[in-house]
Amino acid sequence: MSEARTSAEGGMETSYGFRQVAEGEKQPLVNDVFHKVAKRYDIMNDVMSGGLHRIWKDALVSALHPRKDDSYKVLDVAGGTGDIAFRIVEASDRKAHATVLDINGSMLSVGAERAAKRGLSDHLTFVEANAEELPFEANSFDAYTIAFGIRNVPHIDVALKEAYRVLKRGGRLMVLEFSEVGQPMLNRIYDEWSFKAIPRFGKMITGDSEPYQYLVESIRKFPNQDNFAGMIRNAGFSRVTYTNYTGGVAALHSGWKL
Repeated sequence: MSEARTSAEGGMETSYGFRQVAEGEKQPLVNDVFHKVAKRYDIMNDVMSGGLHRIWKDALVSALHPRKDDSYKVLDVAGGTGDIAFRIVEASDRKAHATVLDINGSMLSVGAERAAKRGLSDHLTFVEANAEELPFEANSFDAYTIAFGIRNVPHIDVALKEAYRVLKRGGRLMVLEFSEVGQPMLNRIYDEWSFKAIPRFGKMITGDSEPYQYLVESIRKFPNQDNFAGMIRNAGFSRVTYTNYTGGVAALHSGWKL
C-alpha cells in the first residue's frame, strides 16, 4: 500500500486507490464502483467538491468555446451521465454533436435518460466502450473532453494516445481532473475533508463508503499537474497548458493536435 503520487512514468495502471493490484485487476474494480454510484453520481460530485465541480465544468466548456456549427463534433469520454456533453451542446446553440463514451453501461443509461428529459437526444450519441481502445476512425473529432475520469483509466498513456489519434488536426484535448493542492493550509483542510468527511457522507447517501474511499485515494495517487502535462506531451500534443482551480483542488489541462 502506497500513498505516494504516481509520476509521468506511470503507476496508475496497478493502483486501486492506495492498494496495489495486479495488471488487469483495476478496471473491473473501478467498473463496480461506478455501477454502485451511477444513480447518485451528481450527488457524489457535489459531496466531493462541495458543489464546485459545476463551476469547474462550466469553466471547461467556456475555455473550449465550442463552435456554433453543425459540423462540430466532440467526444466526451468517461462522461456517462452527460454533464459535460449537455453543456457543450447548449453552448453551441444546440448545433454541435457530442458522442458520450463510457465503459460503464449504468452511467450511460443515466445519461440517456437525462438527455431525453432535456430534449437533447438528437444531439447526442451514447457509446459503451473503453477509453484505451476507441471505436472510431482517426481524425474524427474536433475536441476530446474528459472530466474527473482520466484517473480511473488504468493505462492513462494509452488513453491519451487514443485521444490524439481520433482528434482532427487542429483538434483540442481538454482534461479536467482533481489535482495537487499547492497551499499547505488548504491542503490540510482538504485532506481532512477528503479522508474523514467524504466516505462518511458517501455511506449516508448511498449506504456504502467504499466507492468514496477509493475515489479520494485515487485523487491522491494521480500525477500532479506538471507530471500529467508531461504525459500529455508524450502522447504527441502541442501547446500543453494547465489552469489550477481552487488552489489546485482541480486543474484543467489543455493540448492541441497540430
